[in-house]
Amino acid sequence: MRKMIKTLGLLLAALCGVALLTAANKPVRVPPPPAARINWNNTVVRTPVDSHLLGNPNAPVKLVEYISYTCPHCAHFEQESDVQLRVGFISSGKGSIEVRSYVRDPVDMTVALLTHCGPATKFFGNHSAFLRHQTTWMAPLAHLTDGQKARWSNNDFIARTRAIAADLGLYSLMEARGYDRPQIDRCLADKALAERLAQHTKDATEKDFVNGTPSFLLNGVPLSGTYSWAALKPQIEARLR
Repeated sequence: MRKMIKTLGLLLAALCGVALLTAANKPVRVPPPPAARINWNNTVVRTPVDSHLLGNPNAPVKLVEYISYTCPHCAHFEQESDVQLRVGFISSGKGSIEVRSYVRDPVDMTVALLTHCGPATKFFGNHSAFLRHQTTWMAPLAHLTDGQKARWSNNDFIARTRAIAADLGLYSLMEARGYDRPQIDRCLADKALAERLAQHTKDATEKDFVNGTPSFLLNGVPLSGTYSWAALKPQIEARLR
């Protein structure tokens, strides 16, 4: 009996040794690292209609904003909505915002050209800077001289945009954002872009029924009577549920 027990003990020990050796040689499966989370607030795409989209291009809720840079209501909307849109709407990937210029006058056009200056990733910083400092750079409009008015009516497109930029201090604003004078002048000379922006404005009036700013589309549907963040916010929240 003792001999049998001893034999069984040796056999069990051998089997354990084989099991341990097999386990030691078995490759260890390392779980893949978690997918990096995309910061949609850093994702900017320039569209075929010369607008800029911030956020997930495939977001289920898509907001389009038509703005005019000389519109005080647009500046107010930017100040009220920017943080809330970025935190609660864009960062999750569930929403995107596309900004389209609605050009009403030569000043609007000049500023729109400057917001488009540089790579697409610079647009929303430029856009925000002009709206947040609107009261400062628009202040000279209240007391233009006859000489300034004449320069602003110049038939030479480049001379006109550069005169407006100089008289309103727009060069300084852009230089504070890291642009140099030659870069700014090149953007102010982009007549082809100006012509496209003018056409997009006409299309917005005819196709999206835009007759004031700010105006909005939500998933392609024009929002009638919606001109403020207070009116827009519940409509976005309803579509996020």
